[in-house]
Amino acid sequence: MNSGDRNKEGTGPVILFDGVCNLCNASVQFILKYEKSPRYRFAPLQGKFASEVRHQYALPEDADSVVLIEKKQVFTASTAALRIAHHLKAPWNWLVIFKVLPVSFRDKVYHWIARNRYRWFGKKDACEIPSPEIAHRFLD
Repeated sequence: MNSGDRNKEGTGPVILFDGVCNLCNASVQFILKYEKSPRYRFAPLQGKFASEVRHQYALPEDADSVVLIEKKQVFTASTAALRIAHHLKAPWNWLVIFKVLPVSFRDKVYHWIARNRYRWFGKKDACEIPSPEIAHRFLD
């Protein structure tokens, strides 16, 4: 079974993230620590799974923000982040209050941070390898 088939079977939501970005990797670790229950799987945008998903969902090749795939729907930028926050433990799930703001404003803030993430937080030369305890939650 290839990784695209796993996603089609609906085995849980998948978060695509920039695997070389320090902020993005820290965000994945944050989600793993604070999610209410283990629900998310993770895949670096630089990997094979993300490449297949980009094709499957017609995502642009230059999409470099967080992408949430949930129930065959794709969410990006601030909407993806807030949907993820909804499943975190309190007080982090309270971030969903920002849904009251217009998407255009939320996404402007999100993309401003995304554009500056390497300068502010740095980047790695290659994607991190997850520890054996959580490796099953990561797709190639």
